[in-house]
Amino acid sequence: MPLAAQSDDDFGRYLTVLPGWREFVAGAISEPMVMLTQDEYDALAKEDRYQYDEDRLDHHARLQVVATSTVRHTVTCGRRLIILNRGAISARRGLIVSGPANTGKTIALTQLGLAHELQDRRRHPGQDERIPVIYITVPPAATPRMIAAEFARFLGLPVLRSSNITDLTEAVVGVCTKARTSLVLVDEIHNISLHTRTGAEASDTLKYFSERVPATFAYAGIDIEDSGLLSGTRGDQIAARFTSVATHSFPYNKEWKALVAQMEANLVLHQHKRGTLTRLDRFLHTRTSGMIGTLSHQLRGAAVDAILTGSEKITKSGLLAVDLDIASGRKRPGGPSAAVGDQ
Repeated sequence: MPLAAQSDDDFGRYLTVLPGWREFVAGAISEPMVMLTQDEYDALAKEDRYQYDEDRLDHHARLQVVATSTVRHTVTCGRRLIILNRGAISARRGLIVSGPANTGKTIALTQLGLAHELQDRRRHPGQDERIPVIYITVPPAATPRMIAAEFARFLGLPVLRSSNITDLTEAVVGVCTKARTSLVLVDEIHNISLHTRTGAEASDTLKYFSERVPATFAYAGIDIEDSGLLSGTRGDQIAARFTSVATHSFPYNKEWKALVAQMEANLVLHQHKRGTLTRLDRFLHTRTSGMIGTLSHQLRGAAVDAILTGSEKITKSGLLAVDLDIASGRKRPGGPSAAVGDQ
C-alpha cells in the first residue's frame, strides 16, 4: 500500500516513528487475549463474532515474541552497557547484533529496546515526556542527511527540503537531550559500507550522534563482519567500541523444542489440540532450517489460515500449505519440494 494511502493510525504502527514504538510497547504489556469457550463463541452475535475473529487474527499476526537464548543474551549485554555508559562522558560502548538473514536480529534489537523502555518507566514513573528509546533503520545507500532525517522522523520533527544536515542534527540532539534518550537502536546497519565515500560519511554521522547524544547505541545487520562496516581506520574504531552478539539458525535441540511449545501455547484456536506442534517439532525444524523468523512466519500463517477457513486447528497439511521464504527452501536438500515428501 502506498504510504500516501495509509491512515495516520496505520502509519503509527511503524516502529520507526514514536507513536508506532509506543504502540509496540503498549502491546507488549497488554493483557493476553482470552479464548472464549466453544459455547461462548457459538453464542456470539454475527458482528461480535466477526470482531472476535478479527482480534484473533491480529493476535496471531503479532504473536508474542519467544525469549530465545539470543534475545536473552542481547538484552543482558545491552542493559549492562547502558548501565556502564551512564557516567561516560565520551567513548561510550555499543552493541552490534549480527548474523544471517532471518535469524532474529530485529527481534533481539527491539526486545532490548522494550526491556529498557519498561525499566526506564519504572525508574521514572509518570514522566511521559521522556523518550528513552529511539529506533531507526538505515536506508539503502544512506547519506549523512538521510541518517539525520531518520532520527528526526522518529521524533516527529519536520524534515523539509530546505533542512540541511546541521539543522536536523541540532534539532535531534536537542530533543534527545531534553527527553533523556538513553538507548538508540539502529537496524539494517549493513546498508552502510565504509568502502564508499557516502557510506563512510554516513558512519561518521552516526558516530557524531553517539558523541552528542548521551545514549548507548545498538546496531543490527546482516553479517556485519563481512559487510565492510568494520574495515579500515573507521572500522577499527567501531570494532574497538562495540561488543558483538551473533545470531544463528537453531539446531534441533531442547531449546528448539521449547520454542515450538511456547509458540503453540500462545495460539488462540478453538479446535487445536495442545501438543500437536510439539510432536511436529522435528518436521518444523527441517522445513524452516532452524530459522526463528521462518518458524514464526510458518506458525502465524497456519494460525491465520485456521481461522479464515474455520478449521480452528493447525495440522501438518496446514503447515505445508503455508508458502515459506525462498532462502529456507534453498537450505533443504532437494530444494522446496523436499518438504512435501517429509511426511
